[in-house]
Amino acid sequence: MATINDVCKAAGVSKATVSRVINGSGQVKEATRQAVMNAMADLGYQPNALAQALATNTSHALGLILPQFQSSYFGSVLHHAEQGAQQAGKKLLVVNSKDTADGERDAVITLTNQRCDAIMLYSRHLSQADLDQLQRTIAVPLVVINRELTLDAVPSFGFDQGQLATIAMQHLVELGHQRIACITSPLHSETGRLRFDVYQAMLKQHHLESRPEWVAKGNNTLERGYQAAQELLAQGHTFSAIFACNDDMAIGAIRALHDAGLSVPHDVSVIGIDNEPASAYAIPSLSTVSLPITTLTQDAVALTIALANKHSKAPQHQTYCGELVQRESTRAVK
Repeated sequence: MATINDVCKAAGVSKATVSRVINGSGQVKEATRQAVMNAMADLGYQPNALAQALATNTSHALGLILPQFQSSYFGSVLHHAEQGAQQAGKKLLVVNSKDTADGERDAVITLTNQRCDAIMLYSRHLSQADLDQLQRTIAVPLVVINRELTLDAVPSFGFDQGQLATIAMQHLVELGHQRIACITSPLHSETGRLRFDVYQAMLKQHHLESRPEWVAKGNNTLERGYQAAQELLAQGHTFSAIFACNDDMAIGAIRALHDAGLSVPHDVSVIGIDNEPASAYAIPSLSTVSLPITTLTQDAVALTIALANKHSKAPQHQTYCGELVQRESTRAVK
């Protein structure tokens, strides 16, 4: 197995010069750097990753924390984060927060202990005060995804949740629906609360009837969407539309309506949020609100890489909006 001394001999340089080339530290002439790189390639020399990390105080690793790994939505986040990290020559370490506040906090500490140079956290639960305190207790930059923060020390990339829910509700209102049910996302999360707040506000704004039995609590899964729609139907079919706070629950609800002998959209219109790939292939295809998740993830990764490379220290907060995608699951009231 080749050693650093072998590289020194083959390239005709000192050990200090080889170390500077490997670690990217100090000034090295391009011809010298190329000679060292060629010698390493010819000899098959692999630098010791731990030693390199200790020497440069960098691991060339980024951290990514997701609430779960099951949906295509989070698959898209993971894909674009990994792609960006790979292009920047970084490793990507991924941890599951299990969709809880404690899980988010523990995952950040875990990745910090793994010597990540910067960490992306898809956050739903930690408060701004919690996130601010967490950043103060760790030595690496934290970048938050899915939240609109106002913190000086923690950059964020989030969706305008109010705008997303408003688009969905406005679509149903413009189609003439006056009796609108809702399947919520978890109300202990900021996303769930904001989307449900818009549902209630839009009913009030347009002087539409509001009934407690027209609200079912969901957990963003297909199964729970199915069960929630069954619960709504058990109260009596008196609504003409369902606003499901994500696509998976909307698709589950469509199946429950079908099993109950109801036709979508002729008997009940259904709309979701996210524009999951499956929404275009459901029967009927799902009207939804499309999110620019690819753009958001790429922007967040770019800043995370800059912070990891110590090229940027400026706080950054970006908010992204959605667009209506009208398909077959909604129609005007006749």
